[in-house]
Amino acid sequence: MPSLGSSQGRFSFLGARLVTIAERSAFGAAKKGEHMGLVEELDALEAHAKELIASATDSEKLKAARVALLGKKGEITQVMHMMGKVAPEERPVLGKRANELRRMAEGLIERAQGDLKREAMANLMATEAVDVTLPGARPTIGHAHLINQIKEEIEDVFCGIGYTVESGPEVETSWYNFTALNAPMDHPSRSARDTFYVVDNAPGSVPHPEEHAHGESDVLLRTQTSGVQIHIMEHQKPPIYAIVPGTVYRPDTADACHLPQFNQVEGLVVDEGITFGDLKGTLDYFAKAMFGPDRKTRYRPHFFPFTEPSCELDVSCHVCGGKGCSFCKHSGWIEILGCGMIDPNVLVNCGVDPERYTGFAFGIGVERVAALRYDLPDLRTLMTGDMRFLNQF
Repeated sequence: MPSLGSSQGRFSFLGARLVTIAERSAFGAAKKGEHMGLVEELDALEAHAKELIASATDSEKLKAARVALLGKKGEITQVMHMMGKVAPEERPVLGKRANELRRMAEGLIERAQGDLKREAMANLMATEAVDVTLPGARPTIGHAHLINQIKEEIEDVFCGIGYTVESGPEVETSWYNFTALNAPMDHPSRSARDTFYVVDNAPGSVPHPEEHAHGESDVLLRTQTSGVQIHIMEHQKPPIYAIVPGTVYRPDTADACHLPQFNQVEGLVVDEGITFGDLKGTLDYFAKAMFGPDRKTRYRPHFFPFTEPSCELDVSCHVCGGKGCSFCKHSGWIEILGCGMIDPNVLVNCGVDPERYTGFAFGIGVERVAALRYDLPDLRTLMTGDMRFLNQF
């Protein structure tokens, strides 16, 4: 018998044997010994198939074994194709043996595939095993930004004494942002250097259209939350006790003390018999609630177009206790907000009778309160999104 060292050599020999026997069978010349030798060759091919499949240690080698045995030009496939050349009386025995060989190879390959999959899964589970007794990874828990924390704290202080929280448009008109608040047409704050004007795609269609000295639009990004006072008084009759938190915009260059986008909380009170004493008592309460009960307050005269009289509220420096230091510029005081009694012209612009009602207003810079409470040297740190900084609050 020839050597079975290579699949190709063995197949060539077996194929030649089949052809010879097929030809001899056609003329009735095939011998019984030759028939028995062919059976032995099929037995040898079976042993070779088992060895080839058993040696496949991964899916690629197993795939190669399948192709070599059962592929279009595979050894067993070629044997099956040559059965048609075998003499009819020999086909039942040889055909049965060849079919058994094919089913055996298919079964072994299928089992080998299952074994490889189970082995791969076992290896995966071994390498990625999880010790369920170990403590789990603690997820990072988010929290409100410092600005929102301060804003909510201010809201809590005023809601605790009966104020409501209102809101208004951030894209405003010049009438609500300036004119109704008693700001003259030539006021410097109306300049494009101090206000973000927006292109008006429908000139004259806004409520209270105006003629501007330098052709500015009637539409702008609000520079203060004070304009919401006008909206409130237009749609709500006194008594009014409200605060208006919100974002405002000014074309300032960002530096340690200024931001082009920042937050304010506007306060508005309109009722019968409101005096400056009510203003002082309210803001003293607020200052002590936000900065501590031991903080002193003082009111300095100032000017705002929409309040008269107007003033700025200072609190005693928390660093030096009011004695004077570099933080408070050696004054012992730190400014926190502007305030005043509502100018009667503003009440008239909103349809409120100034003979019957009086009121006061104030504006608090949220970023400034945060900077004063936590000694922040640069307001820009509030806008960087640096979690190393924000996680401290």
